Amino acid sequence: MHRNLIIFCVVMLFVGAIIALSIRSVESQGDRVQRGKYLVEAVAACGYCHTPRVGADYDMAMYLAGHPAGQPSPRYNFRMIREGIFIVTAPQLSAFSGAFGTSFASNLTPDKETGLGEWTEEMFIGAMRTGHHQGVESNRKIFPPMPTKHYAQMSDEDLKAIWAYLRTVKPVRNEVNPALDHQGKPK
Repeated sequence: MHRNLIIFCVVMLFVGAIIALSIRSVESQGDRVQRGKYLVEAVAACGYCHTPRVGADYDMAMYLAGHPAGQPSPRYNFRMIREGIFIVTAPQLSAFSGAFGTSFASNLTPDKETGLGEWTEEMFIGAMRTGHHQGVESNRKIFPPMPTKHYAQMSDEDLKAIWAYLRTVKPVRNEVNPALDHQGKPK
């Protein structure tokens, strides 16, 4: 009888530990998502470029979906340098043109066809660390004004939190234009 009581207590202790660790894991993931939301909205300010505007307001139906498909893009002219103009932007403030060419804020939503839906956490962190698409150095560079040098300095935990939050955002189907070189040709 004493032996059965000890076995029962050990089993209950083991089950309790598993439940406690599971609850902690769920709480940790929730905390990570909330931290990611804070980083996306307040620190990294991703929505400033990746959420297009309608007038002065953000188009929340396109939250983090990048430059709207089919919308015009700005066109930089090198004569602008003489006037002190180094970058021009589309009215939605989600496409940018300068001496580097024209870049379009990409779709950060988890849409599988047009966003980050097929990406992995490792690809995302790699892209932020290397400044190259999907974190592969042989892929194209991520173009200005994306501050990849600043994001590369973020901790792994912060980048993982941003990734966790981005996975919870509503997917938006929006095929963003490819980047263009200074002659207006796709890079």
